[in-house]
Amino acid sequence: MSTTPSRREVLRRIGFTALAAGPGAGLLAACATGRSAGPVASTSAAPTSAANPLGVDAARQLEVVIFSGGNGDGYATDLHEALYSKAYKTAKIKHVPTQKVGTQLRPRFISGDAPDVVNNSGPDALDLQSLVAEGHLADLTPLFDAPSLVDPAKKVRDTLVGGVYENSLIDGVPRVLQYTVAHRALWYNAKLFAKRGWQVPKTWAEFNALGEEAKKAGIALFAYPGQVGPFYQLWNLVYSAAKIGGNKVIVDIDNLADGAWKAEPVRQAVAAWAQVQRDFGDKAYFGLDHTQTQVKHLQDKVLFYPCGSWLENEMAKDRPDSFEYAIAPVPSITAVDAMPYEAIMIGVSEAFFVAAKGKNPQGGLEYLRMMLSREGARGYTEMTKNLTVVNGVVDGLDLTSAVRSAAKAQEAAGTNIITDARFEGWYKELFDHGQVQTNSVMSGRITPEQFCANMQKKADELKADSAIAKQTRSV
Repeated sequence: MSTTPSRREVLRRIGFTALAAGPGAGLLAACATGRSAGPVASTSAAPTSAANPLGVDAARQLEVVIFSGGNGDGYATDLHEALYSKAYKTAKIKHVPTQKVGTQLRPRFISGDAPDVVNNSGPDALDLQSLVAEGHLADLTPLFDAPSLVDPAKKVRDTLVGGVYENSLIDGVPRVLQYTVAHRALWYNAKLFAKRGWQVPKTWAEFNALGEEAKKAGIALFAYPGQVGPFYQLWNLVYSAAKIGGNKVIVDIDNLADGAWKAEPVRQAVAAWAQVQRDFGDKAYFGLDHTQTQVKHLQDKVLFYPCGSWLENEMAKDRPDSFEYAIAPVPSITAVDAMPYEAIMIGVSEAFFVAAKGKNPQGGLEYLRMMLSREGARGYTEMTKNLTVVNGVVDGLDLTSAVRSAAKAQEAAGTNIITDARFEGWYKELFDHGQVQTNSVMSGRITPEQFCANMQKKADELKADSAIAKQTRSV
């Protein structure tokens, strides 16, 4: 059992004075990796010192691969890479933006041509377990134990939100840095609600009643993209199930516990959302990708959209003045939900790792340390409108409506925080299967009971496969 402070307590330390203020996903998945065929580059470190605790070779090139999704990649080129270049003026930086992390990098890891730092995010993320099995993920212990650039008197680990180190562990070793604090729930236009005099629904009955009102106005109560982004709704199903049955629902799913996907809270959550889609959804959204659906949301053609804290920044160029992002918890689905209406999912996300067999692993660790500096973290929040896992660096920032709304929702939740599901990073095959099943159940091709059975079958297959490393959690 973890003895660290509650997530609520540590998140309050992020830097808000009046207010209290994702896993990155899988890796070499669909193909067997085989042992690296190419030569492994020399990774000898330079002598360590107080000024260079990680032993960085100041002249060695650093290659950084960034997922250019909702947060873009400007924060890397203009901020983090700039910080590295300022410190190591003779080091060249090779910047690689991509929206297809797995597709682009699998061949490189297999051939022995790994980049140094990878932002492993998006729907095509690499399978972390497969990379670990092949020895590709560097041990981040030197990073967590290095002097912090926020306060050199402290180790890096002591400047971070609680849960960051725990979420970095794979087989008991820190391998992945989750960089942002994420709020995942339902997003809506606060200005539209104020204009029409609508109240944010707190119960499922109120949610359905609002759906009828919205239908009269030609607005869909809810939509999610069937192309590219079905995992948004898969998250929504899992976190809704936790609201009904408590966080044990998620812990059991992550632990591949017998019958976890067939548990009644899961069935109830899936049935509830399938009903909303059937009664108030528009199947045309199944053919749209996430950004196309999010434009419809900005046009007030959709009331609620399930997504994470990156949404506002992702749509900044398209957002009209008439739209003000606000976040709402999922309405209470049953009268006896284990968690109150105010419960909301708050976790860490946006995975970064250093390639153990890259040409410059020491530089990769130093790059992450710079990301976790005051300038690196505060600047990231300014540029992307997302909070990082570094404590106490955002005081005085002019926060956006979405961030203020998320902070208010977090304040209302108190200790009722829905934990982050980890099977996405632990078992990518299960997560990918879940996206297919989510599309099937939301489109009415299978029943909620079939969804649960199909997910349980896949989970059982993975559990029985001795070739797959198993992970466990207690909370």
